[in-house]
Amino acid sequence: MTPPEGLQAPGLNQRQVLSQHWARWRKWNKYQPLDHVRRYFGEKVALYFAWLGFYTGWLLPAAAVGTLVFLVGCSMLFSDTPTQELCSSADSFEMCPLCPDCPFWLLSSICALVQAGRLFDHGGTVFFSLFMALWAVLFLEYWKRKSATLAYRWGCSDYEDIEERPRPQFAASAPTMALNPITGEDEPYFPERSRLHRVLAGSVVVVMMVAVVVMFLVSIILYRAIMAILVSKSDNTVLTAWASRIASLTGSVVNLIFILILSKIYVALAHVLTRWEMHRTQTKFEDAFTLKVFIFQFVNFYSSPIYIAFFKGRFVGYPGNYHTLFGIRNEECAAGGCLIELAQELLVIMVGKQIINNVQEILIPKLKGWWQKVRLRSRKRQAGAAMAAGRAPWEADYELLPCEGLFDEYLEMVLQFGFVTIFVAACPLAPLFALLNNWVEIRLDARKFVSESRRPVAERAQDIGIWFHILAGLKHLAVISNAFLLAFSSDVLPRAYYQWSRARDLRGFVNFTLARAPPAFAAAHNRTCRYQAFRDDDGQYSRTYWNLLAIRLAFVIVFEHVVFSIGRVLDLLVPDIPESVEIKVKREYYLAKQALAENEALFGAGGAKDNQPLAQEMRLGPQA
Repeated sequence: MTPPEGLQAPGLNQRQVLSQHWARWRKWNKYQPLDHVRRYFGEKVALYFAWLGFYTGWLLPAAAVGTLVFLVGCSMLFSDTPTQELCSSADSFEMCPLCPDCPFWLLSSICALVQAGRLFDHGGTVFFSLFMALWAVLFLEYWKRKSATLAYRWGCSDYEDIEERPRPQFAASAPTMALNPITGEDEPYFPERSRLHRVLAGSVVVVMMVAVVVMFLVSIILYRAIMAILVSKSDNTVLTAWASRIASLTGSVVNLIFILILSKIYVALAHVLTRWEMHRTQTKFEDAFTLKVFIFQFVNFYSSPIYIAFFKGRFVGYPGNYHTLFGIRNEECAAGGCLIELAQELLVIMVGKQIINNVQEILIPKLKGWWQKVRLRSRKRQAGAAMAAGRAPWEADYELLPCEGLFDEYLEMVLQFGFVTIFVAACPLAPLFALLNNWVEIRLDARKFVSESRRPVAERAQDIGIWFHILAGLKHLAVISNAFLLAFSSDVLPRAYYQWSRARDLRGFVNFTLARAPPAFAAAHNRTCRYQAFRDDDGQYSRTYWNLLAIRLAFVIVFEHVVFSIGRVLDLLVPDIPESVEIKVKREYYLAKQALAENEALFGAGGAKDNQPLAQEMRLGPQA
C-alpha cells in the first residue's frame, strides 16, 4: 500500500521532491509517493507507476517460491536415479544421429545437459505451475481493488464515461457534427460503419505482418537445421558433440535480433493504421493501437518459445522414415530434450531483452540529450542569440528530450508478465529475474520522467486501459500453456507412469524411454542405435505411447478445470471494489441526491422541471 504523503521540504518544488525522494537509486526499497507523482505528472503516469510498483511487489512471493523450487531441483541433481543411470551408462546406449550428416553419439555424453534439465523438470514444477496460475488470478483481482481505490481518491472513476472529450486530431478530421446525448452539445462525429470498414482493412494488414513473423520463424527453424549440419561436419570433436546445442543457441540470438528489428517497423505501421481508423477519444485510440501492437509483439516474442515447447521434435518420424520440411529433415529436440532448450530460449529472450532495454534507457537518453543540446545551441549561435550565463529553468528543460509516453513501458512489462506466467513450468527462476529487473526499471523510469525528458502534458485516466484485459487474457493462456507443457514436454508424467506400472525406484527408466531403430535402418548402417520415443521395433507407436497419451490428456483437462474453478471461486470471494470505497461512493451519491432535493425545494416547480431529467437519473442510482 502507498503510505500517507508526507514528503514536504522547505524550498523544494514538486519536481525537486520527486527527484530527491523517488528518482534516486538509494530509494529502491521505499514506497513510491504516488500522490506527488499524480500532482506533478497527472493520473495516467501515476497509474502506470502504481501498477508497476504493485506488480513488482507481487513478484516477491513468486520469486521466493520459484527460487525454492529451483533449489529443490539442485538438491535432486546427484540423487536422481534416472539421471545417475544415464551418466554412468558409458557406451550402453548408442543414439541415432540427430541430423542427416550428424554422427552416432553416446547418451552418456549429455550427462551435464540432463542434470541441468533436472533443475527445472521435477515434481515441484507441477506445484509451482499451479501456484503461479493462482498467483496471476489474485494479482489481477487485487489490482482491480487497488485501481478502484486510486481512481476514487483521485476523482477519476467516471472519467471515460463523462469527462473525456474528443481527441483534437479526431475533431480536426471528422467529416460532420452530431449531438452528444450525455453533454447535450454538438461534437465532431465519424460514422461507426465507416470506422468498422477501416478497422477490418487494418486487421488485414495486421494479419499480413503476423504472416511475416511466421516466415521469419520458419527461416530460423531452417537456420538451426542447416547450422547443426554444418557444425557437425567440423573436425573438432567438441563442436561435433555440441552441434545441436550451438545451432539452438545461435538461433535464439538471431531470433532476438529479428524480434527487435521487426518491432520498430510494426509500431510505426500500427500508429498510421490507428490514426486512419478515426477513434473519437484518446482512450479508444490508445486501446486500438495497443491491441494491434500487442498482437504482433505476442507472435513476434512468443512464437519461437511456443514452437520449441509444443511443436519441435513432435513430427520427426523415426530412423529410416524421417519427415522433412522443404527437403530438410524436421528438427529434433537437441540432446538433453526440449525443456532445457525452452529454458535457454526464455533466458536469452527475456534476460537479453531486459538487459538491452535497460542499457537503451540509460545510454540512449543521454546520447539523445547531448545531441539535442548541441543542436539547439548551434541553432542559437546561427541566430546570433547571446548565451546567457544563467538560463531560466524552463529554457534548460526545453533542451531535454520530448516525453515518448507510456506505451513502450507498459508493453515491456506486459510481455515480461507473459514470460513469467505462460512458460513458468520451464523456468521457475523467471519471476526472480523479473523482480530484479523491475527494481531497476522503477528507478530508471522515474529518472527518465523527472530528469531526462520534458514534463509531459498531464492526462487523466481512470485505469490502465486495455492492458488489464490483455493481462487477463495472458492469465488464461498461461493455465492452458503450463498444462500442456507439463503433460507433453516434461518427464513428470512418464516418470509417474513408470513408477506406477514398473518400478517405484525408477530403475530402468532411461531404457524405458528409448526405442530401437528399425532393422532396415540398422542393416543400412551396419549398427543399431536408440532414439527417444515410445515405438516398437517397426517404428509404430507402442501401447505405452497410447497409455501415456490418455494420461497426458486427462492431466491437461484436470489441471485446467482445477485451476479455472479455484480461480473463479477466488474471483467471487474478492470484491472488485473495497468495501470502504463502496461506502464512500454511496455516501457521495446520497449527499448528491439530498442536494438535488434541496435544490428542487429551493427553486420550486420551475427548478424542479428543469432538473427533472437529472432527478430521474439520480433515482435510478449509481450504475457502476
